[in-house]
Amino acid sequence: MLLQPSYLLIFSLVSPLLRACLGPRDLEGIEEAKILYAFKLTPAKGSQEDAASTKLLVDILLSEWEDRMTRGLFRYDVTACETKVIPGNLGFVAQLNEGRHLKKRPTEFRVDRVLQPFDPAKFNFTKVGQEEVLFQFENSGGDDSYFLNNAPIIAVDRAPNVIAINVSPIEYGHVLLIPRVLDRLPQRIDPESFLLALQMAAEGGSPYFRLGYNSLGAFATINHLHFQAYYLSVPFPVEKAATHKIPLSEDTKKNGVTVSKLINYPVRGLVFEGGNTLDDLATVVSNACIWLQDNNVPYNVLISDCGKRVFLFPQCYAEKQALGEVSQELLDTQVNPAVWEISGHMVLKRRMDYEEASETSAWKLLAEVSLSEERFEEVKAYIFSAAGLVQYDEEEEEASDGEGPTAYVPVKVTPLPVAEGCLVLP
Repeated sequence: MLLQPSYLLIFSLVSPLLRACLGPRDLEGIEEAKILYAFKLTPAKGSQEDAASTKLLVDILLSEWEDRMTRGLFRYDVTACETKVIPGNLGFVAQLNEGRHLKKRPTEFRVDRVLQPFDPAKFNFTKVGQEEVLFQFENSGGDDSYFLNNAPIIAVDRAPNVIAINVSPIEYGHVLLIPRVLDRLPQRIDPESFLLALQMAAEGGSPYFRLGYNSLGAFATINHLHFQAYYLSVPFPVEKAATHKIPLSEDTKKNGVTVSKLINYPVRGLVFEGGNTLDDLATVVSNACIWLQDNNVPYNVLISDCGKRVFLFPQCYAEKQALGEVSQELLDTQVNPAVWEISGHMVLKRRMDYEEASETSAWKLLAEVSLSEERFEEVKAYIFSAAGLVQYDEEEEEASDGEGPTAYVPVKVTPLPVAEGCLVLP
């Protein structure tokens, strides 16, 4: 057991005995008896102590998730779903999940507005049973990670952040991070919530533990602020895709955040990396997201590499569907390309699509998600302005130091044609 820290984040697991006594009540009673897991604010540096504390977190999260599976709280057994890596340069991952689209909760709101007010009459996470909650996730001060059993109740001056199971899971360990759950926040990113998501990714300590976010209009199905997370022990295709580093001004570089553009990938997107602190990275990315949602541009976010790398994808698939611009062949797959599909984990609903899955078919679907090159560059310029980023002219950069912007190109991919002219309605 590590010493009591002075600045920490706390995971509070609802007592199994209390759950058994209360039954499936909603989350209004979540502040009652706790077990605590506390972890440091500063990301792990790779020491043996750091590795031990990270393993503890993983063990607790997966143990609690498996407990809920044993109790039959999931709508289907995701561990029985067939999964394979599709041959090709990027290695798209295909999963056959025939139960998800039949049993997943349907969307209850408009898909043409990224920002919509919270509606307490519709499903939200305050209505889930306490048995679905794994633990609470709170900032309480400290520099070390530790676990306390039967800890006293800790008073907080605001609504709790909680980790709960996703009852319609995509993968093993699929959970939801719900910031300030009882404040009933709508699905919109802010700097505080995004920093919380980065903290969870950092504490996870594994490149195979990732967080994702879907805005409304980009296939979020619940208008209550949440992130998703799960383990998948293979690289995502987008993590292997080539990137082109965007040269930034010296003033912009002071926070340590670098920005790149995906190249040779079916969905156009930006990659944010580094930062002197997690807060630096959270501030830049959340400001970009705020511009997108304030201007009705649907988007998806993938948090990768233990919170050190963030992919941002403005998208327009739902709009194309509404305008009748998506082929019937793609519509028949019933695949809604959200953050996991865009990142290369293709959740397929028909056996024929799974058996015939190829890199070409994955690329064809995802290409319909992407903004056109012209629209993407327009949106990128607005994002840079909102995030306080100043881009250098690449020709000037090459002339000044003799080197152009660096690019990471691990694989050679011939992209399929991407449909042009996708606009986001005001």
